[in-house]
Amino acid sequence: MKCILLAAGYATRLYPLTENMPKALLKLGDKTILDMVIEKIDEVGEVEDIYIVTNAKFYENFAGWAESYTGPKKVKVLNDNTTSNDNRLGAIGDLKFVIDKENIDDEILVMASDNIFGFPLTDFTNAYAEKKSDMICAHKIENKAELHTMGVVELDSSNKVISFEEKPESPRSDLGVPPFYLYKRETLALIDKYLAEGNNPDAPGHFVPWLITQTDVYAYVFDATRIDIGTVESYHEACELQKQGRLFKKRI
Repeated sequence: MKCILLAAGYATRLYPLTENMPKALLKLGDKTILDMVIEKIDEVGEVEDIYIVTNAKFYENFAGWAESYTGPKKVKVLNDNTTSNDNRLGAIGDLKFVIDKENIDDEILVMASDNIFGFPLTDFTNAYAEKKSDMICAHKIENKAELHTMGVVELDSSNKVISFEEKPESPRSDLGVPPFYLYKRETLALIDKYLAEGNNPDAPGHFVPWLITQTDVYAYVFDATRIDIGTVESYHEACELQKQGRLFKKRI
């Protein structure tokens, strides 16, 4: 299994913090956000290689981080050669970029590099191994207003995905979908098909509602804190929770 970490965004909502530093390399205490994500991935024995895809602006930042990495995986940083929001490839475009450039023909774990979470990633990969199907994550969202800003999923009694809507006006459930995905080797060709049909290459969640028309997709439903650091305010709140030792004891 390969892991692809999506880190090619420009995080303009976090300016001035991210004018010269990628969001994933902001510090929470004595660790970066990326450190916390990688520590979870390091626990997954099936993952052999980690590919971090970023842009021309932040490539050197991530390359410097990779040089200091001492964990058990092989890490490679890839530059998608984009320079701004105007010419970015989008998350699914970046996913195809990595698959093609590295000739990946394997299962892939796809994750955002800026979401930290309180459950073992091995629980997700174990659920995937049991189902032997493409899999997403989902969790109950307590703040209903947040459902309008993310992917929302409906599941049947076996946790099979029966509907998925990105940023719905009228959410059909209270299950939000964070950017953690496990795809079979066979699904890589479907990423090509999705893009060839002219579908949205941007947010990774756009792929899922199309994918469920092609193959079965299941959800691993977790009950733990997950923090998407998307604004200056949420970053400062996460820093304060980390300082107090309560980072994964309170939802924000």
